[in-house]
Amino acid sequence: MPLGFALLLTAGGVMLGRGGIDAVQLRLLGVRLGQAAVAAAGVQILAGEYGTGLIRATLIVVPRRWSVLVAKAGLLTAGVVPVAVVGVGVAVIGLPLSDALLRAAGESVLHLILVGLLGLGVAAAVRSSAAAMGIVLGLLYLAPMLLWMLPDPDWGRFLYRLTPATAVQALTTTVDDAGLPLGPWAALGVVAAWTVGALGMGAVLFQRRNA
Repeated sequence: MPLGFALLLTAGGVMLGRGGIDAVQLRLLGVRLGQAAVAAAGVQILAGEYGTGLIRATLIVVPRRWSVLVAKAGLLTAGVVPVAVVGVGVAVIGLPLSDALLRAAGESVLHLILVGLLGLGVAAAVRSSAAAMGIVLGLLYLAPMLLWMLPDPDWGRFLYRLTPATAVQALTTTVDDAGLPLGPWAALGVVAAWTVGALGMGAVLFQRRNA
């Protein structure tokens, strides 16, 4: 699986941070790469049907569109959970067990689930695989660079804390986290808020528009 492969690439490393060695953070660097694969899965599970025209057949069989979206969300989650659990577990295997390690590993799994559902929500809203991937990847990777280009650095820092791009660093840091823009649970909450918003907007548009 792409996610498992990305996570395995980081096994056995150490990271020198401001407060010392954060082996957990380096082992979980694959989450930053793997989230793109999970987002793509979330996008394709719905937008792929629009691209091939199969969405019409799906809606004939299941005319209640809310049911279609809920079913796809459930199917996506069922697919992401085992891959994320195994991938994260393999990435941190061998490290000393601690509350910080369990927190980082558990939040990484939750983050990947949320990113997949974010992709599904955006796909339901825009219906195009390319457009949905551009939006999701922009939020996850490009937003910080654009925000730091704002003329007012205070606004840039404020908006940066509201983007899902902050999450991976916050979730996986276990050493010297005082300088992070958000704490790990707050960062996960930001991702959850984006996911709920995307799913809500996607559900409304999916219900109202013709296939």
